[in-house]
Amino acid sequence: MPTMKEIAVTKRDAAIWRAGVGLGAALVLTAAHAATTAAAVPQIFAPGVISGAQDEGAAAFTPDGDTVVFARGEGQRSTLFVSHRVGGAWSRPRVAPFSGRWRDLDPAMAPDGSFLLFVSNRPIVVGGAPLDALGTDGKRYVGRGMNLWRVDRHGDGWGAPVRLPDAINTSTMTFAPSVAGDGSVYFDARDPADGVIRLYRAQYRDGDYLPPVRVALGEAGAKIRDAAVAPDESFIVFSIVPAGSRAPLRLAIAFRERGGWSAPIDLGDRVNDAGYAMGSQLGADRRSVYFYSARREAHAPGAAWNNGSDNLWSVSLAPWLDAHRAAASP
Repeated sequence: MPTMKEIAVTKRDAAIWRAGVGLGAALVLTAAHAATTAAAVPQIFAPGVISGAQDEGAAAFTPDGDTVVFARGEGQRSTLFVSHRVGGAWSRPRVAPFSGRWRDLDPAMAPDGSFLLFVSNRPIVVGGAPLDALGTDGKRYVGRGMNLWRVDRHGDGWGAPVRLPDAINTSTMTFAPSVAGDGSVYFDARDPADGVIRLYRAQYRDGDYLPPVRVALGEAGAKIRDAAVAPDESFIVFSIVPAGSRAPLRLAIAFRERGGWSAPIDLGDRVNDAGYAMGSQLGADRRSVYFYSARREAHAPGAAWNNGSDNLWSVSLAPWLDAHRAAASP
């Protein structure tokens, strides 16, 4: 039976209900990786401009790294904002032209920057009602559904949002997209068979999506959320709670191995503080990850962005990527 946390779409609520309960074994952190992660320290992203007094969510970058789309909101509201980097500084965020009316969140940019995916409760048909969520208890929660939508980029402008087909939007709780280089989409969705939220991949082929396939990451029973896949699908960063644990979601990375994925490698305590770390999206360099967390920093106790709300952070993945490459070298 779901709690209100399971159907809320605020980022703070999501941090609780996505974690789930009744989870398993510890994450893998090899000595080789542990020895290389000392320099991997998260940095607040654009404090006072993008990371502010409200809750910020996932951030999606254009390939040149000079435009970012991110979610911001409070309570039950969430809106997508756009900011541009000019002269090395980020501009004051403005509401994206396709957002502002419905509850929009979880933006994910295609690797070539041609389109953006995002999550919304907006009506499926023009003039309809906001999307409701169907809880695991069979109850309907008005206006709290989540489906994936696409909006194309045209130069510096945006097209009209289009809902992705039912092949992907198989439930009213479909969220956290990530786009691979071939157009395939990774996303979280509730399994209609048992109500459990799982990670899926929908292959893009010949202009259409094939039926989604479950992605096996970690041990059975582990809760996987908010995956960000490399364009070539060589690695994937995600939030995880091992089976049997009630701990907050932690960031981990896995690498492609023989058609599957390696055991998850925890990014360590310097990245994963005492709270949750969620909303993974790769930076434009493909060697860093952006995520949101309510962590605080001691050096800025009075700053508005340091008030315990969700803010955006980034950390280099170079220690893990380089260690993996070195281990794979003959």
